[in-house]
Amino acid sequence: MTMGGGFILIAIIGVIGMIVQSRLKSVFNKYSKVLSPGGLTGAQFAQKMLDENGVRDVKVTAIQGSLTDHYNPANKTLNLSESVYGSNSVAAAAVACHECGHALQHAQGYAPLKLRSALVPIVNFSSMMSQIVIIIGILLINTFPALFWVGILMFAMVLVFSVVTLPVEYNASHRALVWLQSSHSLSPVEVDQARETLMWAARTYVVAALSALATLIYYLSFASRR
Repeated sequence: MTMGGGFILIAIIGVIGMIVQSRLKSVFNKYSKVLSPGGLTGAQFAQKMLDENGVRDVKVTAIQGSLTDHYNPANKTLNLSESVYGSNSVAAAAVACHECGHALQHAQGYAPLKLRSALVPIVNFSSMMSQIVIIIGILLINTFPALFWVGILMFAMVLVFSVVTLPVEYNASHRALVWLQSSHSLSPVEVDQARETLMWAARTYVVAALSALATLIYYLSFASRR
């Protein structure tokens, strides 16, 4: 692939990413207006799913922001955003139970989650430094070409992390939907609504992986011409 082709590919994926993010927000807002049966809040759904799966050492907490929900395996906290924690909507139930899916993965030693957690410190360093190393490598490409390849290798770790994240996220969504259905916490129609919400959320991770791949291809096409 030419450098121009690589740049165009990055731009196309960037546009797709914006479309997916916009669609996710639209779907989340749509199902945030659909009340869950029984009036349970996102926090209550999360606690119920944890309890019924025998996970007693995870604390459900509220954090600021929108769609900033995450599970932290380091301190075993399930952090729900303001639009999820106290909301009694189908969208809140879907997101809260998805994060519970991560807590169950952690409790059961789910291998992809363990791998992703192990990669976090490496990727944090690589994502912060790779661009700097690559830029310096380009400037010194004729005198010290190995530096550019070091930068590419560092960025490749970002791609590896993005790929490893995919089964972690899809499995967490699967666990959430299976529980919501088997526990009869939501009706079949509402489970489908939760599935749509989580489907669009998962696609943001797919786009992130494709973006990292396209960027790596762009860097490799530059290196092949030197």
